[in-house]
Amino acid sequence: LAGKYNVEIEETESSPEAKLRQQTADSLYILNGFAQQFFSNILKEDEEGQHIGYAYLKERGFRDDIIEKFQLGYGPARADAFAGHALAAQYSQEILQKSGLVVFRDGKAFDNYRERIIFPIHNQSGRISGFGARIIRNNDRAPKYINTPENEIYVKSRILYGSYFARQAIDKQDECLRGEGYTDGISLHQAGIENVVARGGTSLTPDQLRL
Repeated sequence: LAGKYNVEIEETESSPEAKLRQQTADSLYILNGFAQQFFSNILKEDEEGQHIGYAYLKERGFRDDIIEKFQLGYGPARADAFAGHALAAQYSQEILQKSGLVVFRDGKAFDNYRERIIFPIHNQSGRISGFGARIIRNNDRAPKYINTPENEIYVKSRILYGSYFARQAIDKQDECLRGEGYTDGISLHQAGIENVVARGGTSLTPDQLRL
């Protein structure tokens, strides 16, 4: 294409560090997609997910098509439900820990997002760069929300939740509205107002918690 339009392209060779960062980013995207499927399946098919996670979302008034569209999920109570599933699928401890999905203590793996509604956070191309997780049981010691720690693909200050789903409506209406949180953004989409994004809020990341 460059040759066709007489555009000169200066090619540079990637450094080993840049290649490593790209490999890590690719691995994180693959793991996050795997995790989203796990959490969504728990929400839809697991008894705990249906009775707690799905029931909570229905109580909040979310329709099934919206739950499906935003790929919402649920993190079960068992300490290593996702960790065991991911390790069995041969994901490395390093990438699991970097993702914020799992923490390792005393040689054992523990899930970070237990008993929480899971909100996948999509980048502009629709790939999942991270997660927000909202607690739904009363627990004064636990933060209401926790987020993915910053890594090669997730930088919280650069991310607006729902932007992937809002992009066409924003282009069409030439206007972007901003909600205050995940559920605000989803509720507006459900009401037919689709040119809306939301901020992640002041939630904590797993590395900020005392696990």
